[in-house]
Amino acid sequence: MAEFTSGDVGKLREMTGAGLMDCKKALTETKGNRDAAVDLLRKRGIVSAAKKASRVTKEGLIAQNIQPGAKVGVLVEINCETDFVARNETFRAFADEISRKLAGGAGLADVEADRVGAVAKIGENIQVPRFIRYEVTGNGMIAAYIHTGSKVGVLVEVGAGKEQTVAHDDFKQLVRDITLQIAAGNPAVVSRDSIPAAVIAKEREIAAEQVKNKPPQAIAKIVEGKLEKYYASCCLVDQGFVKRNSEVSVKEHLGSIAKQLGDEILIRRFARFQVGETPAA
Repeated sequence: MAEFTSGDVGKLREMTGAGLMDCKKALTETKGNRDAAVDLLRKRGIVSAAKKASRVTKEGLIAQNIQPGAKVGVLVEINCETDFVARNETFRAFADEISRKLAGGAGLADVEADRVGAVAKIGENIQVPRFIRYEVTGNGMIAAYIHTGSKVGVLVEVGAGKEQTVAHDDFKQLVRDITLQIAAGNPAVVSRDSIPAAVIAKEREIAAEQVKNKPPQAIAKIVEGKLEKYYASCCLVDQGFVKRNSEVSVKEHLGSIAKQLGDEILIRRFARFQVGETPAA
């Protein structure tokens, strides 16, 4: 006779949303093996992930996958209901598997069965609200960084003019440093060229209003100074480089490494995910 308790039945019911008798039968047939019972209920179409779909998923983690050669990478947010589950090894293994599949070219529809299975196995509502996948164009590399706790993650593409530059240790270190910069500095864009003209005009208008009582000859200079501070806040290359205590800008450090390597280096694009944030429109 299979060895399991009423508590095991209750736990299986909580994990799957299946009825008590269905859970008891599944445990009996699998000789008390809970994971096998979950699989059996799934095969029979009894697992009801939909029952958990309305439950709030405010916790979770950011996962990443960089394919061999660093030419393709993925950053993905995976949400659950509690921080306890977010720190669970089973949930983390699921997140790693999802990021691997997405990096390989799968879409969210392709991993839906995995998500439903994880809901049944882990017992909480799990959602995959967003991911981003980069593939290098020309010479360059993709890199990712997940901050301690896995609540913040970064994906970046950095390009170079020469193929041999990408293989150089100094280039690889630069790319790693850039991921750390993005995690810490939380920039909005790579450079000021990416900011819409309307946004700059609005910032200029606000700055001018703040100093409207100053002498007219001083207003223009003060406004330009305020705009530079704005750029230093939201533009990656204008930020103070964190590994040099902000004594030089990211752009200056980038230029220094490029000069050492005798090449042109360009930060092409980046993404920064934080668990639970509302993505920009």
